[in-house]
Amino acid sequence: MEQANAIVARLEERFPALVGGANIANERRIFWSVPLTSLMDILRYCNDELSFTQLCTITGLDNGEMFEFLYHISRDDGIVLTLKVKTPRDGGVVPSVVPIYNGAIFYELELEGLLGVEVEGLPDDRQYPLPDNWPKGQYPLRKDWKPNAETPPLPNP
Repeated sequence: MEQANAIVARLEERFPALVGGANIANERRIFWSVPLTSLMDILRYCNDELSFTQLCTITGLDNGEMFEFLYHISRDDGIVLTLKVKTPRDGGVVPSVVPIYNGAIFYELELEGLLGVEVEGLPDDRQYPLPDNWPKGQYPLRKDWKPNAETPPLPNP
């Protein structure tokens, strides 16, 4: 737990608004809800100063009232830090983290295509992972989504 506690201490020192918000699940897993307005600064600090150089995935959730986005980042020593931010379901916007984690583009395209959230700074010329003929405004991971006659079948894996 020593390393996890040291990470938490450094983040709390750099970002005082985070004090007391960390949940250390075990010596290699830290969870933290962070303000959306601070996400980019926190991710940049984690990457540059704390060696969280790998973006494992971005998970988008529709909880019915808000969207929640979990940014799972890791270090070479196996410690995973999950940062959670929230946005309104309607008009929700998150910043693209591609400037920090190049591989984020596919996760962010999924957030746009499957949940309908705007990822600010992401090129809007690609649709992924849905088929090219997928109807605009249909987001299959939203809790209130209902397919209609225009909705093509989803491909089988």
